[in-house]
Amino acid sequence: MTTLARVLAVFRTAAQYVIEDVRDRTPVNTGYLKNSLTVSLDGPLPMRGTQGDGYAAAPYALAIVGADLGDTIYASFVAEYAAAIEYGARGREGRGMVRLSVQNWQAHVDRATAEAKAAVRSRG
Repeated sequence: MTTLARVLAVFRTAAQYVIEDVRDRTPVNTGYLKNSLTVSLDGPLPMRGTQGDGYAAAPYALAIVGADLGDTIYASFVAEYAAAIEYGARGREGRGMVRLSVQNWQAHVDRATAEAKAAVRSRG
């Protein structure tokens, strides 16, 4: 595997870890908010509604695997109340599931790098 291919693999893996971190931090009442998280290379998707509208996000790994170095990976919730949960509203403190996950970018990169190095060592 070339150096460029390894760097690309680390980028994609770290991006996936960020998305997983966001999902892990997202509170669950009905599951709609967590399942409304979308990932795209074309820009954030517009908000679509609330629970019961039949919306289900595509698997985020499909978007990430298509990303190249220099691409922007957009992750956004389409549930209308996502911002209220992220930032807080009506006297409730925000959960910060996106902000806190993005702040951990370097830790996600370090983890992906360590895994890539271990995979190279195990091959030989």
